[in-house]
Amino acid sequence: MINAPATDLVLVAEDDPDLRELIAMSVEGAGLRAVCVTDGITAARILETATPRAIITDVGMPAMTGLELCRLVRSQAQLRDLPVIMVSAAIDDADIEAGYAAGATDYLVKPFSPRRFRTRLAELLHHEAPARRRVPTHARPHRFATPAGPRNTSVRW
Repeated sequence: MINAPATDLVLVAEDDPDLRELIAMSVEGAGLRAVCVTDGITAARILETATPRAIITDVGMPAMTGLELCRLVRSQAQLRDLPVIMVSAAIDDADIEAGYAAGATDYLVKPFSPRRFRTRLAELLHHEAPARRRVPTHARPHRFATPAGPRNTSVRW
């Protein structure tokens, strides 16, 4: 069963130890907590019990690729709105398109700077799907007058 979202957890699935450490340091430098794994199957197991704020996955990993992991995430109602950043050394248009077709929110080509990574992660977390955003308590239905008469509408932030 999936637990409530962990507000500061980012799941990192990367088989290269140096890049995994770089991503983890960048995530933690952004004030978040990185949980790192080396393959997609382990990442999928973690997703059975935890819902991170975002997933960072390498495309080419053993056991379960990042593409397969992303498809799995998108197929589950509790996870489908999570931001997924794919990282890969593959720079061909077909590889990048395959990442987006699998459901990636963003695709970064290796090597990338930690600064660029943190910027992209921050932007994605800022623009999370409305279902995952917190709605301010002051957001209440408002009445607006239109030429056809008043009607109730809800304002969402």
